[in-house]
Amino acid sequence: MSRRSNTFAKTRQDHASETAEDYVEAIDDILKSQPTCRVKDLAAKMGVSHVTVTRILQRLSAEGLIDKEPYGPCTLTPKGSLMARRSRRRHQLLLDFLLHIGVPPANAARDAEGMEHHVSDATLSVMRQMLERSV
Repeated sequence: MSRRSNTFAKTRQDHASETAEDYVEAIDDILKSQPTCRVKDLAAKMGVSHVTVTRILQRLSAEGLIDKEPYGPCTLTPKGSLMARRSRRRHQLLLDFLLHIGVPPANAARDAEGMEHHVSDATLSVMRQMLERSV
């Protein structure tokens, strides 16, 4: 396998986990602001249909990231909570780094949202070190 196709494989893998990460973060956000998280809450937050949310929640349940009864609210499992925290930390580090290097806030927020799913741990580590040295 060439190095280039290996790069594409990582990108495909990142895309597969991107939706899960976005949804567990959204569930976590909703549960921090209200006692339950329902399909309608996620549909409104994510700007998608109820059908889309239902399909994704079935996948998240199968992956052990959420607990959900049919027609009931959903909650994060410990595995889902961990994924949400890790994704949020990556996002915040990227946002802080982009702001530090002078990216305008609106662009930094938008870019961090996309980058958080694809940046490697090694790159994040270097970014963290650079930020720590500049403080």
